[in-house]
Amino acid sequence: MEKVEEYISIHGDSKWAGKKRSTGYISGPIRYGVFKRAKFRCELCGVSADEKALEVDHIIPRNKNGTDDLSNLQALCYSCNASKGDSDDTDFRGMAESYNHRERNCLFCEIGDNSIIASNELCYAIWDNYEVTKYHTLIIPKRHVAGFFELHQPEINAVHSLLGQVKEKIETMDDKVSGFNVGVNSGEDAGQTIFHCHIHLIPRRKGDMENPKGGVRGVIPEKRIYNAK
Repeated sequence: MEKVEEYISIHGDSKWAGKKRSTGYISGPIRYGVFKRAKFRCELCGVSADEKALEVDHIIPRNKNGTDDLSNLQALCYSCNASKGDSDDTDFRGMAESYNHRERNCLFCEIGDNSIIASNELCYAIWDNYEVTKYHTLIIPKRHVAGFFELHQPEINAVHSLLGQVKEKIETMDDKVSGFNVGVNSGEDAGQTIFHCHIHLIPRRKGDMENPKGGVRGVIPEKRIYNAK
């Protein structure tokens, strides 16, 4: 691959210009970013890059209007990528438009731009009005979707990316932050009250409670503290 990059740097990439759409050529820095995010493993079968060469795949293919945004890219080994090809059993013809779906009278579909502290192509972040700790943040997909498990893979990628971005923002705003809780209430019996998916990012500080052991296990208070055997 270094030889290819060297050739392109000298001769340009016109030789591949007609193939980029079909082959999904991605520049070295972006390719590295996709592999790094995937921990250098195939995101479908989990095989390590040490065992099989990894390739960058468009989740929504370019020939179905998929973009080169990181949220639409994934790392697949050459076997999985060859099997997937440029299509699968999902009908993508309405996929791009589905990301624009908003629900009338939904609180999170009608958030004003002045409330948004960070965003990317598919999700945005706001401060929680009923914060558990200072700088408690909500990461919210732009598409109206009720539960976390209904998110499309590009949305999951976008949420994960924004979580990292906002985490770093909070750490620069408050150097006393020493940990985070990340949580999702998915379904009424899990405590969800606003049925537009949202992910909680809750900063933690040393001493903010007497004994933080158990963390998110505290959703059922008597189960939070336990003794490992």
